[in-house]
Amino acid sequence: MSLDVEVRTALGALRLDMKVQIEEGEVVALLGPNGAGKTTLLRTIAGLVPIQSGHVELDGEILEEPATGRYVPTEQRSIGFVFQDYLLFPHLSVLDNVAFGLRARGAGRAEAGRRAMEWIDRVGLENRAGSKPAELSGGERQRVALARALAPDPRVLLLDEPLAALDATTRVAVRRDLKMHLASFSGVRLLVTHDPLEAATVADRLIVMEEGKHVQTGTPVEVTEHPRSRYVADLVGVNLYRGQADHGSVLMPGGQVLAAAGAEAGEVFAVIHPRAVSVHRAKPEGSPRNVWHGRAHGVELYGDRARVMIEGEAPIVAEVTPAALAELKLADGGDVWLSFKATDVSVYPA
Repeated sequence: MSLDVEVRTALGALRLDMKVQIEEGEVVALLGPNGAGKTTLLRTIAGLVPIQSGHVELDGEILEEPATGRYVPTEQRSIGFVFQDYLLFPHLSVLDNVAFGLRARGAGRAEAGRRAMEWIDRVGLENRAGSKPAELSGGERQRVALARALAPDPRVLLLDEPLAALDATTRVAVRRDLKMHLASFSGVRLLVTHDPLEAATVADRLIVMEEGKHVQTGTPVEVTEHPRSRYVADLVGVNLYRGQADHGSVLMPGGQVLAAAGAEAGEVFAVIHPRAVSVHRAKPEGSPRNVWHGRAHGVELYGDRARVMIEGEAPIVAEVTPAALAELKLADGGDVWLSFKATDVSVYPA
């Protein structure tokens, strides 16, 4: 079983141009900033947004292909969809909500009710079968939406920000439940999220998209260790630069030279973790190969550390202790010097 998607379409200012292939059993998380086209891609797969060119193919069957005029209506595609706001029918009970998809695909009332109840039991809501959505918590509504999507036994499960509507406390518990339920579904699973923790927790592979286009793909470890865009670097909390390497140094577009151990010739990405960056009020002495001048212009608390944004020829973020933050009065801004070792720079081909 596999899902093979190659779609090009326009929706307002968005130009979507994506190729995605997902194999049976894979859980893939789709990451990207707001407006990247993540939800639009899911909706094209489901047949809710028409494509201008390309194709949507499932298990060798073409579901949509403008060049040949082929189009399988949404309700005839073997796809379950969990929407961000769940879109439960407010006037129907939990049982009738879950049974809805089964009835729409031709199951009789008794059969639909039986199969719906099986899924309600599976997601732990057997005591809520007669309740209306307004009587449920956010986590319970999410489970109803998941049961409704899975009850017709689809070959593809699409989830659009399934935890976004939950508060932080509820999200932790529901994320754990979601991972368990996704593991019980053997088909193709594609999850849209903006939360890197959620993606890393539930997904085997990440796909990053920006402005309607593919930017990067890989396992959570591969993507976080080797970001290939500013968005991904910000997401995982590292400094990312791109430049021309030449045997131990990287020349960046602004003219700044970055000493990087192991850098060889060619265009590269260079990553520096904020923890590796030391901040000083006076120019430091000693052995660091990289000593830059800059200006502190913002501080963010980050757990038991503080992140200091530093402007300069190459803007950078440093991570310091609260004690260093107070001692250096970094919250006041002003001129600073920063240093880091060449061995603290990770370099890989662009």
